[in-house]
Amino acid sequence: MVNMRMKAGKCLTDELSLTNCAVVNPQDFNDSVKHIEVSTSPEQCFVFTVKSHKDVLSSTIGFSLLQRKWATLSIGQDIDVRPFEFDTNEHTLAKMILEVDFHDKKRTNSETYDSDAMAREFSAQFHHQSFSVGQLLVFPFQEKPLLTLIVKELEGADLNAIKSGVSSAKSRELRIGQCFPNTMIVFDKSEGSSVNLVGKSKGKTVHHSIINPDWDFQNMGVGGLDTEFNAIFRRAFASRIFPPEIVEQLGCKHVKGILLYGPPGTGKTLIARQIGKMLNAREPKIVNGPQILDKYVGESEANVRRLFAEAEDDQKRLGLDSGLHIIILDEIDAICKSRGSVAGASGVHDTVVNQLLAKIDGVEPLNNILVIGMTNRRDMIDEALLRPGRLEVQMEIGLPSETGRAQILKIHTARMRDNKKIASDVDLQELAVLTKNFSGAEIEGLVRAAQSTALNRLNKASNKVEVDPEAGEKLMVDRGDFLHALETDIKPAFGTSSETLELYITRGIINWGEPIRSLLEDGVILTQQARSGFGLVSVLLEGPPNAGKTALAAQLAKNSEFPFIKICSPNDMVGFSESAKVLQIRKFFDDAYRSELSCILLDNIERLLDYGAIGPRYSNAVLQALLVLLTKQPPKGRNLLVICTTSRRPVLEELEMLSTFSKIFRVPNISTCEQVIAVLEETDVFSQSQIAAIAQKVANGRFFVGIKQLLGMIEMAKHFDEERRVFKFLTELEDEGFWELGA
Repeated sequence: MVNMRMKAGKCLTDELSLTNCAVVNPQDFNDSVKHIEVSTSPEQCFVFTVKSHKDVLSSTIGFSLLQRKWATLSIGQDIDVRPFEFDTNEHTLAKMILEVDFHDKKRTNSETYDSDAMAREFSAQFHHQSFSVGQLLVFPFQEKPLLTLIVKELEGADLNAIKSGVSSAKSRELRIGQCFPNTMIVFDKSEGSSVNLVGKSKGKTVHHSIINPDWDFQNMGVGGLDTEFNAIFRRAFASRIFPPEIVEQLGCKHVKGILLYGPPGTGKTLIARQIGKMLNAREPKIVNGPQILDKYVGESEANVRRLFAEAEDDQKRLGLDSGLHIIILDEIDAICKSRGSVAGASGVHDTVVNQLLAKIDGVEPLNNILVIGMTNRRDMIDEALLRPGRLEVQMEIGLPSETGRAQILKIHTARMRDNKKIASDVDLQELAVLTKNFSGAEIEGLVRAAQSTALNRLNKASNKVEVDPEAGEKLMVDRGDFLHALETDIKPAFGTSSETLELYITRGIINWGEPIRSLLEDGVILTQQARSGFGLVSVLLEGPPNAGKTALAAQLAKNSEFPFIKICSPNDMVGFSESAKVLQIRKFFDDAYRSELSCILLDNIERLLDYGAIGPRYSNAVLQALLVLLTKQPPKGRNLLVICTTSRRPVLEELEMLSTFSKIFRVPNISTCEQVIAVLEETDVFSQSQIAAIAQKVANGRFFVGIKQLLGMIEMAKHFDEERRVFKFLTELEDEGFWELGA
């Protein structure tokens, strides 16, 4: 048919605009014409399905606003029009992919749009209509706000192949086609759209990877925490890597919270910081727990709500496609203490906890957040916060192993190696062995201390501080600098109380007889038992006062060579209340559980119990704590050796404590002449002739003296001249009642 010259006009009514048809006068086209082709230029042609209406002016075609926008038509523009017929073999649509957005951006809502119902409604409204790639149309769906659709892709069916019975007939891309009731309709969200689509007819939205594409796991700088980081990644981020459609099909819920706990300086904050860098998400919100608290009523809770405000807005607008919001709460124990545990009538802490619980997993839960909490005191946090759905991934960041310490040393010395400022005699593996029970922060401090020692060597010794001009060229951190830092500058908080141990055995251990020899040998066996994975081994050394029990216990602890050795002594708890003493003893054990091999020395246990013979009286709170801790098995993979001393065995027996010990050793006083002579020979205070004279004098005597008292008398005799030394020693021994002449 010959082209007709016509004019473009407006669509008469909103109802006609929603039909997605061009409106023509019945006199211009008879009922047999279903589609027309409109040419705006020799290269631009658009196909429309037509609908007749008598109110349209002759030689005019009414177009909706979106139709005019798509075809770049203006009102009154001259256009060439001719009827158009589809070839069913060429233009039958098998599939249409439509982009969806709200028509009026001011009228949006967070309701879900069922894509399956939308597909059925679309087929019912627009069957047998013409569609072209890029075409715009308005789509009314139920009573919800109007939607704008853009035709994104068209796929045509090969009807000839289907008629021939070829099951593998392939669809092909089309620029234009005709929709039929069996055409598959798929809806995709437009980029930035807040339409919340659900159902099987929803297309696969472009999924942006949550992992930053420039991230390199090799450059994390989290030494010694590979296992912990992998566990966090598996639990918290594995579900977020996959597209929302797959997660929705699984019925999977994302992990919303992680709690990192452990000793200070082990890398909790570092892991949280690296998680923020690793994720292709918004900049994490990092808040210290105490910053949440406010002196004004209600402001603390408002501060919590502000942390989650952006995440709530995003979820309302974008639904499952909302980006991830990371909130890092350092020192979370400051605001999340167990409800009811904080004294006072204000109840601020309780309401802050309530507000945080409601935001993470309340009646209207957020699915686009990840809360990372960090604390040194997991025991103080409210239990409701630790249940699944809240801070459900709880990861202990403990002291690094030898391999981990080597990694941390490698990280902190990398700059020195790159600039050739570290000597060849520095062996990082050797340093890793020497830094048992060092935390990551303490290893970093060790490197800094070694650098300071190296820098100090280049200072000129004069009245003024001067630096060698050639210091930059000479500077080299060597093995001696690291060893010096280990000996003098950096001591691990969870290491060995070496100075206190040495103080207890200043005079050394004198092997004066079989009881001591047997105890030391059995001590080696018990140490091996504890080392071999037995869990808990507890030993009691009992005997009279001044028998040397504390020195022997210290020697056993030192011989164990465990990386964690701590001494719990009543000397350090003078003036402590019962509750303070219980907490201090508990802390010793909690710290010990963090090391693979630990030893605790509980000295003078009756003094820890506040035992008094007059009364008698004792601390029941401390007793109950010790009874529990001395029988409690350490965590899996941790081994603990507990060595206790007492001078009051009958008291412990009455308190039912003796049954808690794996082994009880008796440390007796010196009771024979041979034992006294053995001690004299070890001290080098008396000559051989003097020792022979003393032996002859006391050969038939009986002794009742502790090793500590005997050493004190030997030390006193040392200050007399040799002629009077033997006489003063024997006189003192007899006057103090430690020696009686035999019958």
